[in-house]
Amino acid sequence: MRVAVAALAVFLAIEPEQPVFRAGVDLITFAATITDKKGNIVTELTKDDFELIEDGKKQTIAYFAQGDGSTSPPMHLGLMVDASGSMQADMKLAQGAAIKFLNMLPAAEDITLVDFDTEVRITRYPQRDFARLVERIRQRKADGLTALYDALGTYLDGADRQEGRKVMVMYTDGGDTRSAISLTETMTLLKASQVTVYAIGLVENTGSARQTLQMTLRQLTEATGGQAFFPSAMKEVETAYDKVLAEINGQYHVGYLSTNPATDGAWRKVEIRVKRPDLRVRSRKGYFAAYKPAS
Repeated sequence: MRVAVAALAVFLAIEPEQPVFRAGVDLITFAATITDKKGNIVTELTKDDFELIEDGKKQTIAYFAQGDGSTSPPMHLGLMVDASGSMQADMKLAQGAAIKFLNMLPAAEDITLVDFDTEVRITRYPQRDFARLVERIRQRKADGLTALYDALGTYLDGADRQEGRKVMVMYTDGGDTRSAISLTETMTLLKASQVTVYAIGLVENTGSARQTLQMTLRQLTEATGGQAFFPSAMKEVETAYDKVLAEINGQYHVGYLSTNPATDGAWRKVEIRVKRPDLRVRSRKGYFAAYKPAS
């Protein structure tokens, strides 16, 4: 919790660094998911199908890769698991679904596990320590409140120091009831981050609580170019993880050298377009330029 609050304070005190994967000194890369009108992921596009626009000015694409290809950026995966008291009845099933999902992602260089209840616990595991990661997931008992925003903020603080493609998959069955930071502050951290966030929200009750959680998870994920999924029962959680896996493998990565050399820390709006008709693009909406104080 303290890490998340400290990260927010630092962000508000100084201009943020460029929040996108940088394969070179000035290369700015965005992850993009392309779907058709029915919501199916489109994976056969080429570099020539894309256009990049920054602050109204067309940019030249200098880097192109697909998520499951050998040329895609190295991936760092985050897994955020709700261990609050409300998870007690379904904890074993939730743990099993998460482990099965991880088994299908051998391409990740490392996996950062964030499990949270009233407190936040975070550990990063390289691929060689996968067995230890699985054991850690299985040992967690459900208890306490739900510090969802603190957990996400704590993860983002550590992920900021990783180079490459960063993906967070979070699972929760309820809204935040504990965090020291607010939803607005969490959105600020996400906007400045490099992470694509996917969420699986299992809310078995109906009415306003369900609607509020769905709206919140959509806000958190859409700000990063990710997506939220809402299984209606525990038995559908594995299917939701399968959809997340398809999203990760179906992403494109497009990069460019910005024609704007300013290092003013300003927000730059970026639009990724696809030339083919009837296709939709989901990605981040921009980035903060690097900041260097005047000498």
